[in-house]
Amino acid sequence: MAQRQTHYEVLGVAPTANATDIKSAYRRAARATHPDHGGNAEDFARATLAYETLIDPASRTRYDRSYGTESSYLRGKAPTREDDTGDAGQRGSMRFDASGTRPSATTPTEYLPPLDAPGAVDRATSIRQVHGTPRKRGIFGAQARLARETRTVALLSRQVLTALPSARLVNGLHAPGGGYIDHALLGGYRLALIHSMLLPKGVYRWDGDSLLRDGKHIEPPRITPVVHQMQSLFPELNVTGWTVLLAPDGNLHEPVIDYVRGGVPGDMSVANVVNAINLVREMKMFLGTGPAPQVVDRTILARLLGGMY
Repeated sequence: MAQRQTHYEVLGVAPTANATDIKSAYRRAARATHPDHGGNAEDFARATLAYETLIDPASRTRYDRSYGTESSYLRGKAPTREDDTGDAGQRGSMRFDASGTRPSATTPTEYLPPLDAPGAVDRATSIRQVHGTPRKRGIFGAQARLARETRTVALLSRQVLTALPSARLVNGLHAPGGGYIDHALLGGYRLALIHSMLLPKGVYRWDGDSLLRDGKHIEPPRITPVVHQMQSLFPELNVTGWTVLLAPDGNLHEPVIDYVRGGVPGDMSVANVVNAINLVREMKMFLGTGPAPQVVDRTILARLLGGMY
């Protein structure tokens, strides 16, 4: 499986490394890769670019918010979402284990690279299922939004992560084009971006583009552009967007959503609208039936975590 090599990987430091760590790592990398000492010129150039990017706070912030793709190198050709069940490299080879059985969501978690090998994130971070919390931003409606997002985190933690032990939930991400991604749920090589709305009980109509109640149009979060941006930044993943409608009293079956042709949720839709109970069901289906649902790719996880800073 092809992977993007981030600047952090080039220097062998974590995304949370401080300036002293970065300087020390660069000195080691420079000694090992400098052509005058028998190293490879291309490797030396990569180490230098990584250092120059990460040592400057402004350029490091831009780099982190690009999810490790700005000025990064690509090791090989990454598979696209059309390869989601295909045979591209290592990712395709993990569709079956040694016994010939296809891995399931409850198969023991496999870490790439293994936990005992150097990776972009440390052991404790790799094992943790929930990363970050709803992010404080703005003034108007902040408390209501934080409460809504906290409910979504609790829903996903209790109802989804318990069934998908290899899934990882990252909260409070910067969107690549500006703004924020409330929640990103990674399972194997599938990624669900999740936003939420708190709406009164009742019957809502969703046709894949418009959300209506009693003929009144309700504007859901604009998640489609973010899905496209993240799909471009993470071509090795199948990325989808989900907006969950939450009821004030916590009833998972409310509000009720009437789907018309073209609006039925699924992993091939860029933007989906669901209530809480359907979000749970769809996340288990989408993430749990991917090509390698038991895998935690520590390089991909590191790039996602970089979007939090």
